Amino acid sequence: MSVTDLPLFSMLKSRMYWHQERQKVLAENVANADTPGFQGKDLKQLDFHEAMKASGSVTLASTQPGHLKAGGDSKQFHSERRSGFATSPRGNAVALEEEMMKVAQNQMDHQAATALYARGMGLIKTALGRR
Repeated sequence: MSVTDLPLFSMLKSRMYWHQERQKVLAENVANADTPGFQGKDLKQLDFHEAMKASGSVTLASTQPGHLKAGGDSKQFHSERRSGFATSPRGNAVALEEEMMKVAQNQMDHQAATALYARGMGLIKTALGRR
């Protein structure tokens, strides 16, 4: 088993892949901001709580019957159409300002997940004495 297959790292990788895919969808929305009739899209949020319940790949060492159990993560990304509050006369429902704010937020979230992943790998390397 690889260190990167640990559930925490697997979830962080899924999160980074999700942000990567969302960036593509948001870029498409921005690129089509002037296209008549274009409806913006977005990805559904990842739900790690449901993924933890669905997967039984990780089990905690339980020394008492009341201990909690945990699960893995899901890499299924689903897109959804969004209906904007404002629609232009040409039928376009993409607000450029809104999309750019989402792009910036997505970038910050991706950087946070990347930093957590790198920090976790650093901690494991330190524990193994490879720093």
